[in-house]
Amino acid sequence: MLKKVTFSFAVGWTVLIAVLCLVKFTDLPSIGVSGADKYVHFTLHFVFTMLWGYHFWLKLNEIALPKIVVIVIISLCYGILIEILQEKFTTTRHADAFDVLANFGGALLALVLFVLIKRRKQQTTR
Repeated sequence: MLKKVTFSFAVGWTVLIAVLCLVKFTDLPSIGVSGADKYVHFTLHFVFTMLWGYHFWLKLNEIALPKIVVIVIISLCYGILIEILQEKFTTTRHADAFDVLANFGGALLALVLFVLIKRRKQQTTR
């Protein structure tokens, strides 16, 4: 049951990223923080990687770091695809390489967290 729930959350989060990055939002208040959108991109892809990584952790009954690395690469590719779609198909958004870097940074932090969790689990089972 938990595997289905985590899968649903991961798919939902993946769709949410596309909606938030491609849909025009009007009349949103300005946060006033320089580069705030980079924090959003970082967080979106951190959570993306954590959700998909946790799903596969439950599915495989272990933290398979090669799978997490693949998820990080998918996150990177997904972020690049979103930026291309923004540039080609929206009038209010434009591609930004720094958004891709923020996405990648969030995914990498999730990878580091999985590495630390795996190490911790290995130390406690010895």
